[in-house]
Amino acid sequence: MTEAQTTTRPDTTDLIAVHGVFRDALDRAPGLIGDVPARDLARAAVVGSYYDNVLRFLTVHHDGEDALIWPKLAERAPGRTDLVDEMWADHERIHDTLQTAADVVARWTSSADPAAGRQAVSALQDLAASLLPHLDHEDEQVVPLCAEHLSPEEWAEMPGHALRAFDGDKVWLILGLIRENMTQEQRDAMLAHMPPPPRDMWINMGRDAFEQFIAQVRDDQAR
Repeated sequence: MTEAQTTTRPDTTDLIAVHGVFRDALDRAPGLIGDVPARDLARAAVVGSYYDNVLRFLTVHHDGEDALIWPKLAERAPGRTDLVDEMWADHERIHDTLQTAADVVARWTSSADPAAGRQAVSALQDLAASLLPHLDHEDEQVVPLCAEHLSPEEWAEMPGHALRAFDGDKVWLILGLIRENMTQEQRDAMLAHMPPPPRDMWINMGRDAFEQFIAQVRDDQAR
């Protein structure tokens, strides 16, 4: 019996919390981007930074699943190769839409032009149309399959990969957004298993930076 087949199972429902970050960002796009006044570069910089970091995180999240999850499931759950193949194909299909959205958002961020803003919202809605059914499928079928076939140590490789590969400028934003979608038990476990450098970063400055920045991002929608 392999380690992944023992009775010790990971809490793979934290994947649903990660998916919540993408769902929320895409759902907010028409309001967050559409409400930015024409040529308000300061406001566009705040909102644009939020989307830039979330989209960069989506890229490394998919890369992590491609490298760490799908190969193991293909080997250990041969009866579900159809699902694994579908997940891989989804990532390939979503990639170009994701890159287009990132490019269009960047152009809007640098100009705060209303026409560019409409294009950015449209690109993010196109991404949502591709991504959200994929996330639904993962939540319903991949989350329990991973719990069945992966060990806690193997599952823990995902956040480590994301921290190492993430190339945005606000990793504390991503940590905060994920934590918003977690239960308190999951938040506690997240901190307990986080390596000391990122844990200390979150405790010493990341939590405050997140709360201040996300309040700025959502300010106009809260009025």
